[in-house]
Amino acid sequence: MTGSPRPPLSRRTLIGTGLGAAVLAATGTGAAQAAPGPSAASAARRAQAFLTAAMDAYPDHGAIRLTQSYTDQAGLFSTAFTYDNALAILAHLACPAGESRAVALGDALLYAQAHDPAHDDGRLRQAYNVGPYTFYDGSPQPDGFVRADGTANVGTQFGFTGTAVGDMAWAGIALAALAGRTGGRRFLTGAVRIGEWIERVGRTDEPLGGYKFGVDGADKKLPFTSTEHNTDLVGLFGRLARLTGDKVWRERRARARAFVERMWEPSGGFFYTGTNDGVTINRSPIPEDTQTWTQLALASRAHARSLDWAAAELAVLDTADRPNSTVPSGQSYEGVTFSSASLLANESAPIADGQPRPDRNGVWFEGTAHLALALRHRGHPGDEKRARRLLGSIERAQELLGDAQTVGGTALPARSGVVSASSPLDTGFGFGYYPYRHTGATAWYLLATTRANPLRD
Repeated sequence: MTGSPRPPLSRRTLIGTGLGAAVLAATGTGAAQAAPGPSAASAARRAQAFLTAAMDAYPDHGAIRLTQSYTDQAGLFSTAFTYDNALAILAHLACPAGESRAVALGDALLYAQAHDPAHDDGRLRQAYNVGPYTFYDGSPQPDGFVRADGTANVGTQFGFTGTAVGDMAWAGIALAALAGRTGGRRFLTGAVRIGEWIERVGRTDEPLGGYKFGVDGADKKLPFTSTEHNTDLVGLFGRLARLTGDKVWRERRARARAFVERMWEPSGGFFYTGTNDGVTINRSPIPEDTQTWTQLALASRAHARSLDWAAAELAVLDTADRPNSTVPSGQSYEGVTFSSASLLANESAPIADGQPRPDRNGVWFEGTAHLALALRHRGHPGDEKRARRLLGSIERAQELLGDAQTVGGTALPARSGVVSASSPLDTGFGFGYYPYRHTGATAWYLLATTRANPLRD
């Protein structure tokens, strides 16, 4: 994501939920007593059980389906973010007996690509609805993922109608992974269509180069260029180069990589977030994912210090005595936060209207899994031990946080699914994360525990 001025809502944004701190306190935390740490094998099985439940939340609304991104308590109803579903595909492929579910989700993304209500150019939208609900204004949303007219059910009520290059890249990575695993030509065709859409819409000849952010819901091109998105493209274009043998993808990969490397700050050992105008580098906030995904995608010794920067400069420890913490008494969680701005959040003001106040030490569990996986792949002395400690914190969170949450109105399997954050945290990019069980965080945990690198494999 790019820095201030802020771009439109990202794929991870939670908006318009109208949930206050009292609701969060009632639904977002688990049992207060301490518990022994779960085994990694047991934790992984329960994480898979969460992905299964979130995918099967609306059994009466058709076999073509996507995975609900957050539990019902997050207030986003049946929203299924494209990014989260791409991660779910990759996590299913990394786990035993997960291929059939990965294929089903891949076919759903292809359905969305072929049955968009307004476009036939290879794009996917930020998010879709996968089950019925009544919106906050009283208006009904009666359909499943496939609407009565056969079109994909785009997430219009929350405004999730734009298309970001990063979302598209992750969907392309997932489809390419399916093509590589199954040999299914349809998946490679879908991934290539995504890559071609990105080339047409995103490529820029501005001085800093790379690929721009994408389009908003009105199909207007957005001016931002994101380090994160271009890192995603290094992964996508690399896979397409290997699978197609077409050298054009190597050239496009090199273009995305060149932008990422221009964002490197050698004196500090980290990557900046991107640019708003294609000329000037944004120097604040500095996010976590541009430090860890770059290592996963580039595997560059020259830039490997970015992991040490993230581990040191974004480290947090969330305890019950922290201001605004929702961690139960007697528990603590360690990991990393979203960005340098998260550590400076105003703890006296709500993250957004109707939302609770942030905890500067809230742990972002998705990012903590990014770091654990990147450390495992870097393999410096001590990296595995550090990764294992981070994974242990995530496993404890799955065990103890997010109790009594549901998907599609149905209770989840016990102690399944990783919450987005240990306590409410402000990303510094205009949105927050909260202790609701989340498909994306759970999928990244599974990728980290199985050592599956989605940006290189």
